[in-house]
Amino acid sequence: MRKVGWFDIYVEDMERAQAFYETVLDTKLSPMGDPNDPSAQMRAFEDDFTSHGAGGALVKLDYAQPGPGGSMVYFSCDDCAVEAERVPAAGGTIVRPKFSIGEHGFVSIVTDTEGNMIGLHSVAAG
Repeated sequence: MRKVGWFDIYVEDMERAQAFYETVLDTKLSPMGDPNDPSAQMRAFEDDFTSHGAGGALVKLDYAQPGPGGSMVYFSCDDCAVEAERVPAAGGTIVRPKFSIGEHGFVSIVTDTEGNMIGLHSVAAG
């Protein structure tokens, strides 16, 4: 069983945030709805729900705000420096370039267009 089953990243501007994550992670996000809150805007990261890791979505809600200081989401990468290099052009900032976390690989810390701090994690030195 997964340790984390799902994650939400709160955003203020859905189109801006979607463009950031699609650019940095070289992926596509898909619209999804919330049957309990028709005003919710959501864009899901691809997930087959059978592999290691957690699925998640960008979420715009009236009662939840983005920003640093909350939970930290780490995205798996082949080489976190490659994704981090895409961050400034996508509208984010690099907080801490690629650094070693010992036997667990490497991490880059960045902020997205909404002010959320996220991690980019890779195992190989690259």
